[in-house]
Amino acid sequence: MASLTDDLDSILATTVEMLVADGSMDAAALLRLADPQIEQTGYDNWNGGTTIWTLYLRIQAREFAHLGARREGLESQIDKRLKPIVEQFSNDWIGVKIAPKLEEKKGWRQQGVELPRDIRQEIVDFFRIEKICWSGALDEVEFLQRLYDLESLPSTDSRFQTASRDIWQHRVNNPDDWSDDWIFADLRFRLMDGPTEGFLRFLCEVVHPLVRPDRNDCLRLVNAINERIQLHGWKLVEDEPLAGRPRFVPRQTKLSVGMSVTRARSVADALDAGWMQKEIERLERAVESDPALAIGTAKELVETCCKTILTKLEIEFGKGVDINDLTKLLAKALKLVPEGIPNEAKGVENVRLILRNLSALPGYLTELRGLYGTGHGRDGKHRGLEPRHARLAVGAAVVFIDFVTETFRQRSLADQANTRN
Repeated sequence: MASLTDDLDSILATTVEMLVADGSMDAAALLRLADPQIEQTGYDNWNGGTTIWTLYLRIQAREFAHLGARREGLESQIDKRLKPIVEQFSNDWIGVKIAPKLEEKKGWRQQGVELPRDIRQEIVDFFRIEKICWSGALDEVEFLQRLYDLESLPSTDSRFQTASRDIWQHRVNNPDDWSDDWIFADLRFRLMDGPTEGFLRFLCEVVHPLVRPDRNDCLRLVNAINERIQLHGWKLVEDEPLAGRPRFVPRQTKLSVGMSVTRARSVADALDAGWMQKEIERLERAVESDPALAIGTAKELVETCCKTILTKLEIEFGKGVDINDLTKLLAKALKLVPEGIPNEAKGVENVRLILRNLSALPGYLTELRGLYGTGHGRDGKHRGLEPRHARLAVGAAVVFIDFVTETFRQRSLADQANTRN
């Protein structure tokens, strides 16, 4: 089968032409993108002997996983067009197998951060509602050529050979042929279910200075995008400016609030407190996008936890009681330091002071909301509260509710044991 291996590119190019001719566009696109490799995989002694070969079409692991049940159908389409070509050179048998490409990647044991489809859809919906033209000042072919090799992608129109030609025909020459948001449904680009990096790279191009020259328009769009992707570990951040205008790149962020939120949910589950769960959801969404709101919610979370435990202990408190009074009541009701240890009384007082400071911290930060929050005119140098302030408040609140809830649980178990005895 030397002639096949020697002229493999021509054979595969012919196969692509045949696939395009009969409308098998997905199979043609896959064959163009795959890394082909022929291997001998068997031998049949019947009728003088037949060598069995497999043409492996290796593609990116993510692309392979995405194929799912479609893989066998694509293999069959390619195989059907390939065999008549191969029969000109040999009587051997050849089969087609799509396989994931092996890649050497550092840090592969660390979990990647993917952007869920529903968040991508939320961004697309925002574009639709706000009537945002994703290609900006460029026509759509110019825009996409900055990201993709349109000449190597297949056409969906049998009259043309490449993606650049059919996009120009249906969006530049006849702009009403396709809807303005066609790009998000086009399987050639896989923005909705492809790799996160590809979707974010597309968004960065949408806010590129050449695409969107108006600085205010660009920043408004970046803020809207970041509001939706920050909770999932990504953010568009400024890179080196271009001609004095901001240029953005995607950056993976540390979800430092994630562990705190997880622990807070465990506390809410332990106390069977539905309202706490609602506060936790609000807090999680606000940490990056609205730090002032997250700080206020952290304070409310502490209050709700105190009231929940006091209610379970059947201890009354007034409707207007503030967070400091709630902390005092809770500290009095719970034995905060185990009995029988040295300096027990002194230890109890120290724990009370720690709890008092922890519970007061969200309140202090909430006061900053009046100084740095929205609702008042600011000069150009004004800076509001940042996510780090919110993470401080959230961390303090979770430490507090975790400690008092665990103390409440242990005291309840001890009381149950004493009752049985």
